[in-house]
Amino acid sequence: MTALELLLHRQSNGFLTSPAPNETQLQQIMAAARAVPDHAGLAPFKFHIISGDGLIRLSEIYVEACKAKNTDQLKIDKATKMAFRAPMTIVISSKFKDHPKVPVQEQLVTAGCASQAIQMAAQAQGYGTMWRTGDMAYSNIVKSGLNIDTDEEIVGFLYIGTESKQLAVKKRKDAEQFIERWC
Repeated sequence: MTALELLLHRQSNGFLTSPAPNETQLQQIMAAARAVPDHAGLAPFKFHIISGDGLIRLSEIYVEACKAKNTDQLKIDKATKMAFRAPMTIVISSKFKDHPKVPVQEQLVTAGCASQAIQMAAQAQGYGTMWRTGDMAYSNIVKSGLNIDTDEEIVGFLYIGTESKQLAVKKRKDAEQFIERWC
């Protein structure tokens, strides 16, 4: 598969199982994250790579966040399972730096680019991925549990593993509807 084919055919798959990337593959994935556009080289992001027993702790953090919101038992039960959607989760968060030429929103975009690069590098190595946010991304309890400052942002939870089910190719919207040409 060429780089262009990878970009054109990327799609999320929530049916993920073991194995997850090995250490060598993970190093390549994380190297891709460091290759994203990054004005002033600030590296305005942080990555939590969670697998094995770390998923149990992540599940406990999710449950704690749900209970703090006084949610019903159904939502708590769902939160208990969320961390186990895949054998590996990479939590991407911002790590904003004070800089006179690089505003916070530009740094957030860089962290988003790092998320996309991680996803693409994993898929290039044959793994399936699912990028999610949701309530947990905005929870100060989740941020605290992951040692993320409350004034930082969780860009996403990137679930990575081996696809256990092949999905039908997703129909894409025609790009022309998003384009305004100035010729």
